[in-house]
Amino acid sequence: MFYQAGLDIGSFMSKSVIIEGEKVLSYSILPSSGKFKNAAITVLNNALEKANLTFSDLKIIGATGLGASFIPYPYVESSEVSCQSRGIKFLFPSVNIVIEVGDQSTRVIKVTDKGKVADCVINDRCAAGSGRILQIIAKVLRINLEEMGALSVKSNNPVRFSTGCSVFAETEAISRIAEGARKEDIIAGLHQAMAIKIYSMIQKIKMEEVCAITGGGAKDIGLVKTIERVIKKELLVPEEPLISGAIGAALIAVEKSGILV
Repeated sequence: MFYQAGLDIGSFMSKSVIIEGEKVLSYSILPSSGKFKNAAITVLNNALEKANLTFSDLKIIGATGLGASFIPYPYVESSEVSCQSRGIKFLFPSVNIVIEVGDQSTRVIKVTDKGKVADCVINDRCAAGSGRILQIIAKVLRINLEEMGALSVKSNNPVRFSTGCSVFAETEAISRIAEGARKEDIIAGLHQAMAIKIYSMIQKIKMEEVCAITGGGAKDIGLVKTIERVIKKELLVPEEPLISGAIGAALIAVEKSGILV
């Protein structure tokens, strides 16, 4: 049996997958909590335990993410963009465009038929372009991040955000609360602003037929539905959007090594 592991050690969450052939056997997701080495060890051990395997069963480990350099095992490192591209192509072979809404940035990636990166636009200069703004506004509204999507879809009057800056967006949200705006309308307005920003990114690399969304933002049904309305396309959403990068890391590691599976 050929077992490979993929690790995606991000700033906010750490993810690990165990793959055998064309099948993801198990995965694990844990907060990084600023302790990348501990997170990498724990998240890999958890995934191995779920697959009823031990570390010695692994033939190769692929890794990506901000904290990859802290992994205490031999591994093959690949870029986050490459891993997302390859991972999504594994999950959705027909995909042409990947929208990744992560904690630190949002990326729009054009994917080749073989899962390579054909083009990429990254918005990482401000938290307003990433999932971080969702966390900020959730805190302002005193709700859990997981509640935002369900609230957003109930809105009939989205608040208009006039700024693309997270600091001012937070201030605007506080002002709207003081004016009596409903939480669902504030969230829907935020989603609308994010969707318009993402659409402008897609336009830079040209819209394609099949689009997918991944990253933490893909767990927000309100954001997903809003992006779909703005770009006028249905989005493919992985069953677990957080592990596509780890999947790509595992697959690319094998391809780079030249090992025959």
